[in-house]
Parts: sequence; C-alpha cells; structure tokens
Amino acid sequence: MAPTAAAAAARRPSPFSREVRRWRALRRMSQLELATLAGTTQRHLSFIESGRSAPGRAMVVRLAESLALSLRERNALLLTAGYAPAYEESLRDGASIEPAMTALRSILTGHLPYPAVVAGPRGELVLANAAFEVLAEGAAAHLLEPPVNVLRLALHPEGMGPRVANLAAWGRHITESLRARAAAHPDAGLDALAAELAGYLPAGAPPGPDHLGFAVPLRLRTAGGELRLLTTLTSFATAVDVTLAELHLEAFLPADPETAELLRRRAAARDATPPG
Repeated sequence: MAPTAAAAAARRPSPFSREVRRWRALRRMSQLELATLAGTTQRHLSFIESGRSAPGRAMVVRLAESLALSLRERNALLLTAGYAPAYEESLRDGASIEPAMTALRSILTGHLPYPAVVAGPRGELVLANAAFEVLAEGAAAHLLEPPVNVLRLALHPEGMGPRVANLAAWGRHITESLRARAAAHPDAGLDALAAELAGYLPAGAPPGPDHLGFAVPLRLRTAGGELRLLTTLTSFATAVDVTLAELHLEAFLPADPETAELLRRRAAARDATPPG
C-alpha cells in the first residue's frame, strides 16, 4: 500500500533535522562521532536527522554541546526543535551581568599602564582602560564615535593603519582570525567585516615558510617611539548568558623593556594632566 501524504510528511526532515545535519557537516563529523560525543547511538542520530525521531530537550542540548555551538547557536537549535531557549541574553548594562562587568572594569584598571579593551563578537568596543588612548592616537573622529569598532580602528587608513609598522602581517592575523571564526560560526556580518578589513591591507605576496602569524608583535608607531605589543584574549568559558559569553577581553602586553617604559611614561603624563 502506498504511504499516505500525512505519513510521508511525518518522515520528512524537520528544520531541526536539517540544522543538525548542517552543523555536523560544518564540523566534519560522522554520525558515529557525533552520536558518541552526545551519548547516544548512531541509529538514534540517524533517525533524528531523517526526521523519524523527535529528540527530547536534553538530547538537543547534548547535541548542541557536542557540536561546540555558541550559546546563541544553542538557543537557535532549541527553537528549531520546538523548545524554549536555555540561555538568557541580558542587556550589557543589565543588573544580571553587572557583577561580571564590574570584574572586567577591575581587570582593565589593574592592567594599566598597558592598553586593554573588552569587545563584542564583531569587534564593537564595550569597555576600555585609560591606556586605550595610545591605540586611538591620531584616529579620525568618525572612527571614535560610538559604536566604536576596535578591529576597524586597528586597520583603517584613518585609524591605526598608518602607524602599524607591520600592517600586512598584523592585518592578516586579524582577518584570518575573523574568517576562522566565521567558518566555525557562520555569520554574514563577520564575513562582511573581514572583507572590509582585508581591503585596508597592502597588496603583497602571501606569507612565506618563515611566517610566524600571531607570534609577531604589533609594532605601533607613537609620538614617543615605536611600541612592540603582544596580545592575549580572555573570554568567559563558563558563562551561561549569551551576552557575557560573546564578550572577550584583549589585553596588550609589552614585548620589550623599551615598550614597557614608554607606556609607563605615557601613564604618568596622563595622571599629571588636570581633567577637563
């Protein structure tokens, strides 16, 4: 007997099934690999991906975790399965994440006299310490109007770009990091930003076998001399709030004693300047 239209529709892959297959393909995982990570069987996962089985909420969460999805992506996957989001998305000035924001402000202050910023997922500036002024030195006013994008500021020809002595290598580090993030977590906004920033970089040959990538310090010209800066990135790995999980702290560290001394002198000059 031929199957009825209702029965055929019931076996048709759901939006959730298609999303699981899409993410699994993006992660280049087999059904067996994903099933093992999620604590289920390949047969059960096959039924989920074909639409023959509807997963419970706990299974959706385990699949999202096993696929290394961001909290925002996990919420979206839950919605496609018909469940409410599991992770809250607070306002950046909301009371629920104020303790974390207060902690970030303390870290920024404690990092002085070296620059440090807290930025959102597309480079939007959220917080900065007083030493941020060395990065913004000489930048066009429109790049410093909120919302400031620290990635655009770093490479723009009216921003830090002309002052970066190793612009090609430093810019490649930024654009490649953006593209890698967009590949792991597809986002048209990240793709567009990476393309824009790549347009600010000098044309040249691709990196050779001696290319050191992110290990190369940022070489930034300033009125007082050239700075050589290393960077570190910190995020809230155990955050359960979408907004907090998407923030990262970028701290700049001196790569040599001369840079450390120059930044100390700038800080002393700032502290000696009357406000206003």
